[in-house]
Amino acid sequence: MHRTDGFPSPVVSCEWLLKNRHKKELVVLDASVYSESESLARKIISEAKYVDIKRKLSDSNGEFPNTFPSQVQFEIEVRKLGINNESLIVVYDNKGVYWSPRVWWLFKSFGHQNVAVLDGGLPEWQRLGFETTFYREHQLNQHGNFTANYQADKMRFFYHINEISKNEDAIILDARSEDRFKSIIPEPRAGLRSGTIPNSENLPYTSLFDGHCLRPKEDLKTIFSAFNIGSRKLTFSCGSGITACILALAAEIVGIKNLSVYDGSWTEYGTLTK
Repeated sequence: MHRTDGFPSPVVSCEWLLKNRHKKELVVLDASVYSESESLARKIISEAKYVDIKRKLSDSNGEFPNTFPSQVQFEIEVRKLGINNESLIVVYDNKGVYWSPRVWWLFKSFGHQNVAVLDGGLPEWQRLGFETTFYREHQLNQHGNFTANYQADKMRFFYHINEISKNEDAIILDARSEDRFKSIIPEPRAGLRSGTIPNSENLPYTSLFDGHCLRPKEDLKTIFSAFNIGSRKLTFSCGSGITACILALAAEIVGIKNLSVYDGSWTEYGTLTK
């Protein structure tokens, strides 16, 4: 794995980034997803590089959305961003903390530990009055030397889930809203049935926030303590593998070990089962 001494926490504050953004090894990634109208005049943090999570860091040939990329694809795309094995990576997005944890988890899944999420993302950066600039596409002059090293324990796939859901030494936490988890409202994806993975429990990702920022560490500890996790292996699920990574981020902040994310989440499970 690549070095792990760059960040004191899985998240950094906007103030930290403002102070450190000119460090030689620091790479700031904008992982925002925009609608066509939004993309015409979008703002970014100065010096940030845009990473297209849906087209570049997902398997576009996958049957389900946001499918985990191959090691080769991830390595190629990350090198195009000028990222090296020694890079310190801060990821943010335009919703606060939403898309960025997925990119954070992808880097960790491919062996790069020196990565953190910007707490509050672009909304918090702008609220504090820090500098932004209008996005423009640009060619990077130099590719990085990033080497991907897949960590199989970080991701779970459909063939894992039946076993996990029956294992008393494992726990599945679902990041969807309570109404979706309990099938009170339909799934937003057309044609996808409502339901839950057997023996999973509900932890809506929205409960982890105070505004755009994550709740303080002690609050997060209290939230997770309700699930009697102990030493059990913990797998996170959601709708399509995005907000599950927010739960993984919060769990790592409070020091919980043995974490994994179910890549296909309910979109896959609900499609492939009756």
